Amino acid sequence: MIEDASLHAIKARSKQRANRMSTYHAKGHADAEAWDLQFWQDQGPEARLSALIAIHEDVDTVEKAKRNL
Repeated sequence: MIEDASLHAIKARSKQRANRMSTYHAKGHADAEAWDLQFWQDQGPEARLSALIAIHEDVDTVEKAKRNL
């Protein structure tokens, strides 16, 4: 039952994330960097901090997985 609830939660978060997702087809590296900068400048401080924390958590997860190989 826990696995079913966990899978349901993952699917729900995935759907929410897909609804918030922004995409852009860049014409080159400079264009992509400009779009990325504008995207993050348009986000509030809470969103930027949340993204930074998520990145750090992902890096920690990968580092722990590497140590357990």
